[in-house]
Amino acid sequence: MQAAGGVVFGQGKDGVEVLLVHRPRYDDWTFPKGKLEPGETHEEAALREVEEETGLRCELGRELPSTSYRDSKDRPKTVRFWAMRPLGGGFDPHREVDEIRWLSPAAARELLSHRHDDEVLQAFVASLD
Repeated sequence: MQAAGGVVFGQGKDGVEVLLVHRPRYDDWTFPKGKLEPGETHEEAALREVEEETGLRCELGRELPSTSYRDSKDRPKTVRFWAMRPLGGGFDPHREVDEIRWLSPAAARELLSHRHDDEVLQAFVASLD
């Protein structure tokens, strides 16, 4: 299964912050992401999924490392990620994502539910230098 998503980031009062989403279906904290639709590129899917889950329209930045793992139904899944800056929009809780949090990378690392997301976060942080 192919999916795409983003590490949405911005400048907080104490430095760079990243956006995590809470998915009630899985009760986890992760980066916004989702499956590609037929005929959609990874880049298009990443922007669409981030906007659907967070309400934020974003622009793509640099591509980050992909992750590969087995999903909750034991299917192989590969997710491509991009760093993204928000251009506008706003979050309204919905069935798929009921909460978002802007956090420092260190705080995000503590909250992330999946090891493969931590690898993406660490690559993002390294790309800031």
